[in-house]
Amino acid sequence: MFRPLELFIGLRYTRAKRRNQFISFISTVSIVCIAISVIALITVMSVMNGFDYQMRSRILGAISHATVSGVGESVQEWPRALQIAEANPHVLGAAPYVETEAMLLARRSGPALVRGIEPAQEPKVVDIDKHMLEGKLSELTPGSWNIVLGRELAMTLGVGVGDRVTMAVNQLRATPMGSMPRMRAFHVVGTFEVGMEQFDSGLALINMSDAEKLGELSGPTGIRLRLDDLFNARPVATELANQLGQVYRVQTWMDTNANLFAALSMEKMVMFIILSLIILVAVINLISMLMMLVTDKQADIAILRTLGATPRSIMGMFMVQGVLVGFVGIGFGVGFGSLLSWKLPGIIKWIEHTFHVTFLSPDVYYISEVPSRLDWHDVGWTALLTFAFSLLATLYPAWRASRTQPAQALRYE
Repeated sequence: MFRPLELFIGLRYTRAKRRNQFISFISTVSIVCIAISVIALITVMSVMNGFDYQMRSRILGAISHATVSGVGESVQEWPRALQIAEANPHVLGAAPYVETEAMLLARRSGPALVRGIEPAQEPKVVDIDKHMLEGKLSELTPGSWNIVLGRELAMTLGVGVGDRVTMAVNQLRATPMGSMPRMRAFHVVGTFEVGMEQFDSGLALINMSDAEKLGELSGPTGIRLRLDDLFNARPVATELANQLGQVYRVQTWMDTNANLFAALSMEKMVMFIILSLIILVAVINLISMLMMLVTDKQADIAILRTLGATPRSIMGMFMVQGVLVGFVGIGFGVGFGSLLSWKLPGIIKWIEHTFHVTFLSPDVYYISEVPSRLDWHDVGWTALLTFAFSLLATLYPAWRASRTQPAQALRYE
């Protein structure tokens, strides 16, 4: 026999129901329940992280991390503002732009957000150039009056590469027939698809100088920025606002998409709380197992008490068993849950291919594949929460065992 005594007897009780097996049947059931609950929680949280990451990636692939704009139609002294922004150590890239709303006319008509860009500088702040289906952004040269459309927008207008579209902006000009909106014909030279309906069906790109001429502007309407850490956008925005002065306004991606990401964060938290109840159910099964063991070992407990074991030692023996069952269940759950989360996209594709089913139809959902992104912080919190529940579950049965009276327990032995 080795010391401590509580650990030795607790381990012996763990395998007391089966002589030649490491754990008893009741302990096995408890371990399996805890492992399944941990696997479910880790997998669901990984899928939630995957959706959140895909949404952020696709949105931030078409918008910038931060935007510097003026109080008027255009940014005053924009080269100076661009220089100050690029001098910030947290800014990886900056690019001016012109943005306006317009109506596009072709075989059919549709509204669009028209963004005038500098093709050479645009890749510094967004990744639209990596999502081009046809053509290149470099074809948006000054004075060419070329345009690049989102895939869904091009389908709505009924045009493709090589066709012409007419753009009407919400600025009036005087003509002999009265006030008429400004209109200009553009050549479609490319299409893109970033995977977000907001941009694929409503965004058009032209050269910045063409946008300035169309809107009679003296400069860009803002400067778009890419940061080294997108979650550090607000402190950087505050710092730039103080450096630029009151004639400039700095907004971040958190401001323009705050409701969406707040909803995703809230959904993830609610899912974590709901799925934690599965762990609670598994822990209740652990309590039942320990109570059955305490009842079965009444005589053994009484003999140990008569040999000098203290109530504290008795309590420690049963806590060892409960903690061991929880620890083993957590180990299996974390291992299989992490493996399942890692291989989940491939498993889903295999199921779709084998049984000819589609879980996320691309015609309905923006994200057509089930994503999974394993976050070790979530794994750690899941393991810690499960271990805490398992530890708490052992307290009452162990306390009941420590209150056993030797005389009463041995009366009928």
